[in-house]
This record gives sequence, C-alpha cells and structure tokens, in this order.
Amino acid sequence: MRDTIGLIILSINWQHYFNLFDWRKLLITVSQKTAIVLLLTILMLVCRRIGKSLINHFFKRYREKYKNTVTEKRIKTFHTLTMNILIYCLWFFWIYSVLSAIGVPVGTLIASAGIFSLAIGLGAQGFVTDIVSGFFILLEKQIEVGEYVQINTIRGTISSVGLRTTQIVADDGTLNFIPNRTITTISNMSRNNMTAMVQVGILPETPIDKVIKLINEVNDDQVNQYPDIIGRPKVIGTVNLPDGKLVVQVNITTKNGAQYQISHDFLAKYLSKLNENGISLPSSPVVIPGAPTNK
Repeated sequence: MRDTIGLIILSINWQHYFNLFDWRKLLITVSQKTAIVLLLTILMLVCRRIGKSLINHFFKRYREKYKNTVTEKRIKTFHTLTMNILIYCLWFFWIYSVLSAIGVPVGTLIASAGIFSLAIGLGAQGFVTDIVSGFFILLEKQIEVGEYVQINTIRGTISSVGLRTTQIVADDGTLNFIPNRTITTISNMSRNNMTAMVQVGILPETPIDKVIKLINEVNDDQVNQYPDIIGRPKVIGTVNLPDGKLVVQVNITTKNGAQYQISHDFLAKYLSKLNENGISLPSSPVVIPGAPTNK
C-alpha cells in the first residue's frame, strides 16, 4: 500500500514539472533557432564558394601573365595566403553569428570575462607569435610557394605559406605543417645558382693527371647536353677528406634545383669513363650535392 502511494506521489510530481514548460512555445523557438543556424551555415558556404571562385579567377589571370617568372611564385604565395584569410574570416563571423542567433551575449561575455580573458590571452600567445612571424616571413620574401628550402631540420618544397603555419612537402612526400613561431632557420635553395660538388674517390697510387684528363674529356663531351649547367665545370683536384679518403673534386655550377640530378649523372659518367680506361677506384665514391653560390 505504501509503495503504491509513493508511486502516485512521484507521478504527480513529474506531471507538475512537465506542466511548467510551454512545450509548444519551446518547440517553435528550437525550430526557429535551428532554421537560423542552417540559414547562416548555407550563407557561409555560399560566401566561401563565391569568395574562392573570385580569388582563384583573380590570381589565375596574373599567374598566366607572369608565367615562368619569379613573380609567379610570389603570386602563388599570396594566392594561398588570401585563401587562408578568407576561411579564417568566414569561420569567425559564422561562429559569432550562430552564438548571437541562439541568444548567447557574445559581446557581454567577452567584455566581462575577467580572469578567463587573461587565461585566453596567455593561451593565445603562441597563436599571435605565429601570425607575427608569418607576417615578417612574407614581408621579407624569405620563402615562396614552389621553392625548395630547408626549414629547421625539414627539407622539401613549399606548398603553402600562411600567417599561422607553413606547409612543406618533404622529399619522400610527407606534408609537414610547421608553426611559424618555431621557424628559426630558413635555407632557401631556390634563389641563387647552386654548386654540385662531385667527389670521385681514388687510391693513393691512382695517376691523378690521367684521372683529371679523363674527367675533362667527359666535361667537354657532356656539358653542352645539360642546359641547367652554368659555365664550365671546375676541377678542384685532389682533396683529402676528414675520414682519410682521397677524392678528386669537381664543382659544377647549376641552376637551382638541378644540382642533385647533375651530381648523380656526372658521377656516373666519370666512373664509367675511368673504368673504361682501366683506372682502379675504391668501392665507395662520395657525392656531396649542393652548396649555394652567389654567382
């Protein structure tokens, strides 16, 4: 009997609380807010599509005008940067509009946040540092999209330069996202001519004069077939490496980006020529591609 009375009282209490809500009004309000959020989302997507189309059209025209020039890389850089700024702005206004639409007093919250504003400010220090660093990287034209660089310990091709992060595609295809505040050293290997250093290992009893003569014959025969080679290769002569190995070093000035392929090609040609003429060589020749030159 007591349990039955308890159940009756419990059901009456639930019914009382249930009747406190105007469910029809609540349903209308939720429907209205949901419709507004959907409308704002659709509007943001439309603005994003239109904005991206306009930006792509604008930059495409200038990229075609300055195709195969240094200016083209600069245009690519500002293309990706403008696209990033558009996305950031659209997300900011969407979040602000949605919060305002559902009744959250965003302005009041920001103004009265107090200690929370301080905490957010401290947490955003890294974000602000990223933006400031990215601004100076762009202002000083340190890197451009499409250039081959080494940033800190990562080497690869720049795929995007933003105010917050820089993206590099490494030689193995890995896409690296580097916060701009962590960038301490930038080695840009796409601005100046480069020097491909080819080092052919030799033995102490190897006839040096004959080796140099054969190397010059290869240079005379092959250099004209490589338009990326600038000037005539310079045979440095015999060099003693720190590990005790003896090499004959040849420096070949090339256009930036071509030094690696030319190093490999000419090392193979030198070794083939020396082997054909009976020159005994050690089993592990050394190649050191790439040292910048101001030529």
